[in-house]
Amino acid sequence: MDEYKIARDKMVQRLAEHYKISDQRVLDVMSEVPRHLFVPEALKFQAYRDNALPISSNQTISQPYIVAKMTELLELTPACKVLEIGAGSGYQTIILAKLARAVYAIERIPALAKEAKQKLTEFGVKNVTISCEDGTNGWPIYSPFDAVIVAAGSPSVPNPLLEQLKPGGKLVIPIGEDPKSQVLFRFIKEAQGYTTEEHGACSFVPLIGDHGWES
Repeated sequence: MDEYKIARDKMVQRLAEHYKISDQRVLDVMSEVPRHLFVPEALKFQAYRDNALPISSNQTISQPYIVAKMTELLELTPACKVLEIGAGSGYQTIILAKLARAVYAIERIPALAKEAKQKLTEFGVKNVTISCEDGTNGWPIYSPFDAVIVAAGSPSVPNPLLEQLKPGGKLVIPIGEDPKSQVLFRFIKEAQGYTTEEHGACSFVPLIGDHGWES
């Protein structure tokens, strides 16, 4: 018996009713994936609350709403190939893996990359490849991607991530001149240029790298 199932169901109900998340595939997957297994032991009781939580290496696991919103904005199908920048402890990664054909995840912090790999192995997830490097450069060898998701705040949009999108592909990324405060953007690659959309204020750890913040 999953002792957190009731709490998880309430979280998903809140996503649908309060936040108006309408992609049923996203809601179904978030009702399946045990978020409490991706946070420190001492914080498990907080896992289904509506807030981000600290994980190791001074990083965070995103607020459930933000995970759902960003995932919904990607408009994934079972045929999609996804690039994830900032895998953290692997929670968002496994959600993407259940919605898409293949996920290529980059995590710059070795301890977290190792933790995410272990979690994915424990869950028997086979369609994820994880690398430990600078995610702001993307992953050219596996491009182009149907979708790119960035779980850290950037001062501007990293051009390599835009360039590695397929036509019609979507990049969802927090952008802001303040390292602690951003706006969630979605870029959609068109035949000529990109469509740009704003989707509300958010707060992420800084995106460190060649095309992000300096460490």
